Parts: sequence; structure tokens; C-alpha cells
Amino acid sequence: MSFESWRKIGDQLSVIADSSAWWLGDWLVYGAEYFPDRYRIALAKTSLSYKTLRNYAWVARKFPMSRRRDTLSLQHHAEVAALPEDEQEIWLTRAETEGWPQSKLRKEIQASRARNEDSGQARVTISVEVSSAQEQRWAAAARSAAVPLPEWIACTLDEAAVRTGR
Repeated sequence: MSFESWRKIGDQLSVIADSSAWWLGDWLVYGAEYFPDRYRIALAKTSLSYKTLRNYAWVARKFPMSRRRDTLSLQHHAEVAALPEDEQEIWLTRAETEGWPQSKLRKEIQASRARNEDSGQARVTISVEVSSAQEQRWAAAARSAAVPLPEWIACTLDEAAVRTGR
């Protein structure tokens, strides 16, 4: 077997393994409604721990299929599951765009929290409606700058405020 064939099999196995985590989580969520012994049954059918199964179900509840990123693992989603939905989307988009493994996503979130704690400033969310053309133009500029769109917007607005003497 060539290295390329061996690598392709590994890629396929990785997709199956990650999909199975979602399938188990969804299976447990469904079972919660109908079968009180679902974890006992799942423990008997898998080699996974109760904690792992419980985590799969928790993440599956947090992310309906419409919000799951096919290019990211359940573990990526688990890293952001405790965050507010808008922050989940920001971090998942960044991980997806930059091709981060789950460990890099965790480190970036931790570093961001540390920066926010060090600044001692409360965070505020501002919502602004813009055209799709503006969003696409801004997203392209943020990608060129290699920063997440929300960070690019905040920096751009700060620069404009400084230029106007505010």
C-alpha cells in the first residue's frame, strides 16, 4: 500500500470517528425523551465512559444540525459550547477559516479571555445591520489582515475614533 493510500484511509476513518461522536450524541438526546436507561445501554454497547457519552449528548443539544460545521469536529464544538451563541459562531468561523485543530482553538479562546481579564473592561455586544456587499467586503479585508471579522471591525472603528479626536 502506498503512503497516499494509507493517508486517504486515515482521512476516511477520521471522518467516520467524528461523525460517530455526533451520532452517539444525537442518539442519546433522542433516548432521553423515551428511554430512561439510555446511558446504561450506551455504556454496554460502546467502550466509552459515561462522562464522554454525557459530553457528546451535551454538545449535540447545544448544536442542532443546522449550526454544526462539517469541517470541524465535535471536539471543536465542545470547546465553544458553553459560550453565548454569537461567540460560538465567531470562534467556529475562525477555527474553520484558519484550519485550527481543536487544541489551537482552546488556546486561542484562553488567550482571548486572559486579554479581556487583563484589560479589566466589561465587554459589550453591538448589533449593526449592513448590506451583504458590505459584509463580504469587510470579511475579505479581515481575512487579508488575518484577524476575525469582529476584531477587524472593532479595530477599524477604534482607528476612526482616534482620527476624529475621540
